[in-house]
Amino acid sequence: MTRRAVHILLALGVCAFAGPGLLLLALSWRRPVLPPPLPPAVSLTPFQAKVIAGARAQIGDAYDASYRVLPYPNGDPPAGQGACTDVVVRSLRAGGYDLQSLVHEDMAAHWGQYPHKWGLPGPDPNIDHRRVPNLARFFQRHGQTLTTVVSPQTLPQWQPGDIICWRMPGGGDHTGLVSDRCDPHGVSLVIHNLGRCEEQDVLTQWPIAGHYRYPKPRIVFSVASRHNRRSKQARHS
Repeated sequence: MTRRAVHILLALGVCAFAGPGLLLLALSWRRPVLPPPLPPAVSLTPFQAKVIAGARAQIGDAYDASYRVLPYPNGDPPAGQGACTDVVVRSLRAGGYDLQSLVHEDMAAHWGQYPHKWGLPGPDPNIDHRRVPNLARFFQRHGQTLTTVVSPQTLPQWQPGDIICWRMPGGGDHTGLVSDRCDPHGVSLVIHNLGRCEEQDVLTQWPIAGHYRYPKPRIVFSVASRHNRRSKQARHS
């Protein structure tokens, strides 16, 4: 008889001596079910590491898309709250890019190239970078536009720090940041704020309207390690 079996029998004997209620409790005990561990992260470039850290630092923030008068440049809503666009803005700011000033300057110089959905006579540095259509247009103009298809063949194209835009039910827009973690099938998790900022498996939850990388890469870096890891996960799922 193993030592573990002896311990169990001794415990049951104590419970039986103490009373039937305690004995039933002991017999019904099960090892607590722990939440599954997060999948391992992929290797990151120094820039990606800063962007992902900036995104993950916002997890738990409340959703608040209120118009606010912001400092310029590097203006930011109060800590602990923000819109979905603020996740992207703060993450890229951690990587050294201030989308508030970048979007404002581009809109001021090329006003006609941006959506005119809000009836404004000109750019507004307090809110322009906090609107999904404006960010999408900026990334189309100055970033790299990538696939919107999620399939085994395209998984390597979804890299940590990429920006994703969705078209939501009812016609609204939403945005988030591709994480450095992925699900057991190799599909990237996303850090986004829809009610609160979370890291979730929602890449394909809504129709994908845009997939961008900023800044536009000057060289094509290898995605083999990420693809190989995803392939191994898929084979063992």
